[in-house]
Amino acid sequence: MSNEQNPYGEQRHGGALPPEATAPAPFRAAPSEEVTGRQRLRAGLWPPRVSRAQLIVALLLFVLGLGLAIQVRSNSDNSALRGARQEDLVRILDELDNRTERLEDEKQRLDDQRTELENSSDQAEEARKQTLEKERQLGILAGTVAAHGPGITLTISDPTGAVEADMLLDTIQELRAAGAEAIEINTVRVVANTYFSGDGGELRVDGRRIEAPYEFKVIGKPQDLEPALNIPGGVVQTLEKEQATAEVTRADDIVVDALRPAKQPDYARSSSR
Repeated sequence: MSNEQNPYGEQRHGGALPPEATAPAPFRAAPSEEVTGRQRLRAGLWPPRVSRAQLIVALLLFVLGLGLAIQVRSNSDNSALRGARQEDLVRILDELDNRTERLEDEKQRLDDQRTELENSSDQAEEARKQTLEKERQLGILAGTVAAHGPGITLTISDPTGAVEADMLLDTIQELRAAGAEAIEINTVRVVANTYFSGDGGELRVDGRRIEAPYEFKVIGKPQDLEPALNIPGGVVQTLEKEQATAEVTRADDIVVDALRPAKQPDYARSSSR
C-alpha cells in the first residue's frame, strides 16, 4: 500500500480514513437544572421592583381607604337613631323640645335677675332677696322644704304585682325629663339620689317599702307632664302591657310635703367669704 498525503498534510493509509475519523462525535449539552413555574414566579416578585408611579398610586389608594373607613364609622354612630321606632323618635324629639324650652326660661330668669341687680338702688338688699329665693329653690330640690304648685297626680294600680322597680324608675326619669320640679311617691320624697329596689309587689323607695296603688304627686307644668307619660311606647303603654293601669289627673295646686332631713356634710365646707 502506498502512503498518500492530502493537501492538508494528513496521511491516508491504503486510501481510506480510520473509522473513528469518518464520523463526527455526537454533541452533548451540559446538564442543567429544570426551573419550575413557582421558582419563576418567586424570581419575578422578589426582590420587588417598585417605581415612583407605583408608590404614588399606593399612597392615593391608602388615603382613599382611610377616608372611606372614617365615613363608615361616622355613619355607624347614627345607627341607633336610624334603627329607632317612630314612637321612640317622637319621644326623643319631644324631650329635646321640652329641655330647650326650660333652658330658655332659665336663661330669661337669670337675665331678669341680672337686670334687677344692675338697676336696683339698694343692690345689697336685692342680692339678699335673691339669695333667700335661691335657698328656697335648693331646699325644694333637696326635699328639705315643702312645695306646692300646679302639676299632676299619677296613680298606678298593680293588681297582679307585675310592676317592677325599674318601671317606677323609668316613670321618674320621664317626669324629670318633662320638667318635674318636686315629686313624692306614697309619702316618700324623691330627690337626686333616690333609688328603687325589690320585686313586684314588694317595692322599696330609698329602703322604705311602698304598696300599690303607687301615687305620684308631681309639681310641674301639666301640659308637659301628662303628654310625656302618654306618648306611644311611654310609661302608660308599658304599664298596660303588664296588666297594670295608670291614671293621670291634672291639678292647679299639688302639695308635696314629704320632707327629707337636712344633712350636715362631714368634710365639705362653704368656700364663700
